[in-house]
Amino acid sequence: MDRVAIVHENFRRRTGSVDLPSGPAPNNSLTGEEAVGLYQAQVLSRQLDRISRRMQADGEGFYTIGSSGHEGMAAVAHALRPDDMAFLHYRDAAFQIARAQQVGHLHIARDMLLSYACAAADPISGGRHKVLGSRALMIPPQTSTIASHLPKALGTAFSIGAARRKRPEHSQCPPDSIVACSFGDASLNHSTAQGAINTAGWTVFQVTPLPLLLICEDNGIGISVKTPRGWVEASLRQRPGLRYFSANGLDIYATHEAARAAADFVRTHRKPAVLHLRTVRLYGHAGADVATSYLPRQEVEADEANDPLLHSVRLLHQAGAMTPDEALACYDESERELDALRQELRSQAHLQTAQEVMQSLIPPARPCADVAPLEDAARRQLFAGDYAGLRQAQPMSRLINYALTDLLAQYPEITLMGEDVGRKGGVYGVTQKLQRRFGPDRVIDTLLDEQSILGLAIGMAHNGFVPIPEIQFLAYLHNAEDQLRGEAATLPFFSNGQYSNPMVIRIAGLGYQKGFGGHFHNDNSLAVLRDIPGLIIACPSHGADAVRMLREAVRLAREEQRVVVFLEPIALYPMRDLHRDGDNEWMDVYPAQGENLALGEVGIRGDGKQLALVSYGNGYHLCCQAQAELEQQGYEVRVIDLRWLAPLPESALLAATEPCERVLVVDECRKTGSQSEALITLFQEHGRRGVARLTAEDSFIATGPAYGVTLPSRTTVLEAARALLKR
Repeated sequence: MDRVAIVHENFRRRTGSVDLPSGPAPNNSLTGEEAVGLYQAQVLSRQLDRISRRMQADGEGFYTIGSSGHEGMAAVAHALRPDDMAFLHYRDAAFQIARAQQVGHLHIARDMLLSYACAAADPISGGRHKVLGSRALMIPPQTSTIASHLPKALGTAFSIGAARRKRPEHSQCPPDSIVACSFGDASLNHSTAQGAINTAGWTVFQVTPLPLLLICEDNGIGISVKTPRGWVEASLRQRPGLRYFSANGLDIYATHEAARAAADFVRTHRKPAVLHLRTVRLYGHAGADVATSYLPRQEVEADEANDPLLHSVRLLHQAGAMTPDEALACYDESERELDALRQELRSQAHLQTAQEVMQSLIPPARPCADVAPLEDAARRQLFAGDYAGLRQAQPMSRLINYALTDLLAQYPEITLMGEDVGRKGGVYGVTQKLQRRFGPDRVIDTLLDEQSILGLAIGMAHNGFVPIPEIQFLAYLHNAEDQLRGEAATLPFFSNGQYSNPMVIRIAGLGYQKGFGGHFHNDNSLAVLRDIPGLIIACPSHGADAVRMLREAVRLAREEQRVVVFLEPIALYPMRDLHRDGDNEWMDVYPAQGENLALGEVGIRGDGKQLALVSYGNGYHLCCQAQAELEQQGYEVRVIDLRWLAPLPESALLAATEPCERVLVVDECRKTGSQSEALITLFQEHGRRGVARLTAEDSFIATGPAYGVTLPSRTTVLEAARALLKR
């Protein structure tokens, strides 16, 4: 007999014979009706776990990581309000069921069975994954990436206080709500969890409101690796700024009392707390996991003897709320109802085509109030001494600063955040004076942790803000790439477009910084971004385009709920000249308000038909230099600026190069994994001949005089162009 059957038979036998485990008597934190309701939620959660195993065995189900042993989370849900947004551990079915009870949602069993079956009618993911989540229950869907939801839960909690000062148009969380976030004891050890907990304490230390309730469900093991006894309490009890609460998660009365005290503390004081619940894990990690292959049988059996349902039967019996016979009848009736429901749902359709699966990669557009551009008198006052500069040619860094000023003034839901963006004004001065103009709640100096920066942005976007986080250097993104790949970009996909976290992530990157920083501050690889479905990547090459594209990026985030990476070439920030010192041909006058560059619109310089140079960023600057020399030699050349790297502007690019005999792709990123691979493939697939590419070497970038030797240069662009023209 497998462990699932053993636990089932043990429960029926011990409940029927009133052979119940010992423990403290129930306290008075729950009425009899409330306690019975929680027991019913626990039972439904347990029976869903059992039926998921049978569905998988019959080829009808596709997920068996269950909640058995963690059913005490039903009491946590009951201690919270249903409008407290909750980011849940994947073992928290009982929480979702209990919350559904709170709001009278009668079809929760049906919803969850559809999710187990990956049916297209699944109301949360549309058949893409088995996830806990519900728009009606304020539970965004969460997949099983370890601890990756803690940073965004913190960001959402922060946003509640920020929304009290300036409530966004699309705000979701009530002003007096809190945010709940649950995770396992093994996840506690992940750097993402530790970073989020540290950030919570760091935030509170500065007297900033943060209504966040962290819930650690401690079953003592992560798949097969045990958590040292006492470690969770030792790790959490003395954390600065974090109030510690604990309870035995097998006792719904004690759990509810502790959860209510923790939630009341967070709601009243607007400070974070952690609720440490001691639980057990039943059935192993998942369907394919056999716990007795790595744990002594007596330990497995000891946990099974501590079945939380048996404890609930004991407590209800002692409280006079339900007899053991009634509890057993409830258990059996739940099984019969689920079996009948399973039969009813067997004919449900599944996603069949790639188009159906991908339909929710891009969220739907949302209606937004029209916002008029700032009047000239208000802008004159806002820009103060910089106002005259709006009518003078400026380098890219200054023009981006002007654009951010206008955007912050026009849209009160925009918030900037990042290390050094406030008082210092950024490493390269791009955000200078913005904090002075708009205040520290709109331009937020964060701690040094990229995961927390992006988590803050994702969480604020959950509550209607349009965040513009800054990652100082492209190489630093690797510290936090899962916040984009595993969280921000997947949210519409796994919620069938019901949830989104739109934002514009500004990243200073690429190469060509003379003698500075080596590969930490010169990173010429976009591979980490290029393959994230649904992500938009923008890369301006000069200042006027940067302004117009940044405005479009904000529009895409605000109105179309997109996640946009705005990659700013560091070496072009101060660039003034194109051909010779002092020619000032790479500076621009600030574009008038309302001028945007639409997504997918490429730039074309010249109308030559012999050769098209296709590039972006620093490469576009090099190509423009090469164009002048090639034209002096009698060649007809045009230069095409991609501007938008993802999605690749295929139609515009093919149309722009169609008149040309030859095409040279100049890519400042590495040969392997670079944009050039996609571009060459595009041209080949459309039958283009006379196509070649010039890329950087597959190398990191050196510091000092050798900073540029692995990168394309004006000379190598000319050499490659001449060689292609002579073929």
